[in-house]
Amino acid sequence: MSTWEIVAGILLLICCALTIVICLCQDSKAQDSMTSAITGASTDSFYGKNEGRTREAKLIKITRNLTIVFFVLTLVVNIVPMFIN
Repeated sequence: MSTWEIVAGILLLICCALTIVICLCQDSKAQDSMTSAITGASTDSFYGKNEGRTREAKLIKITRNLTIVFFVLTLVVNIVPMFIN
């Protein structure tokens, strides 16, 4: 293994661990959607309009970005060795 493969592997592990931890920090949305379906509640409230600024929205954005980084890094780790050898 070369040095860059070791560094990329460590980055993959860190990215994977962070994604798992942040996903576990998020609240479950299944209950919210079921309650809205039964009660007919809408998101046309102050909270609904400012939903992008909440802690949950930030966690979702971080999760999405970490998942993209993980996917790209996985592709790089698997494709680059074909061109180096």
